Amino acid sequence: METTDLSGSLLVATPQIADGVFCRSVVLLLHHDAEGAQGVVLNRPMDARVDVVLPDWQAYATAPAVLFEGGPVGLDSALGLVTVPGDVEPLGVKRLFGGLGLVDLDTPPAIVVPEVAGLRIFAGYAGWSPGQLEEEVASGSWYVVESEGRDAFDDDPEQLWTRVLRRQRDHLAFVSTFPSDPEMN
Repeated sequence: METTDLSGSLLVATPQIADGVFCRSVVLLLHHDAEGAQGVVLNRPMDARVDVVLPDWQAYATAPAVLFEGGPVGLDSALGLVTVPGDVEPLGVKRLFGGLGLVDLDTPPAIVVPEVAGLRIFAGYAGWSPGQLEEEVASGSWYVVESEGRDAFDDDPEQLWTRVLRRQRDHLAFVSTFPSDPEMN
């Protein structure tokens, strides 16, 4: 099976995923190839400020300045996603695609912050083994849509699922009105 690189795309959970961390989730795919995929859930803010685990970074986190549950894998690790203006890769940052990059959170913020814009910290990530994501997409668990630069730093992440679907130009816009509990319809 040939793998189409979906890095930089959004995975939007279909109503088929009715519970768990992926229910109504929006996942930014950071990397995807024949070896598998990794991404972060963009719309799961936690009740913990960034300074609980990374005190030096709290002042620079994009609002809401809390940790985000990036996914069920490696919850004891943190990923810092940043916006990188221009074409130069700043010290301490690995550019991924477009204007997004991952920051090495061991780098002193004073070195990184002047060179980047938005910053969001994720506890954990979402991961798929080879072929697993393709099977989940084929089975109807995920819609694959284009991301926009502001998605990763949305100031109202709880509404991101609805907004991403609503901006689609096809039947997916109607899915945005799907009730969270169909029995309450």
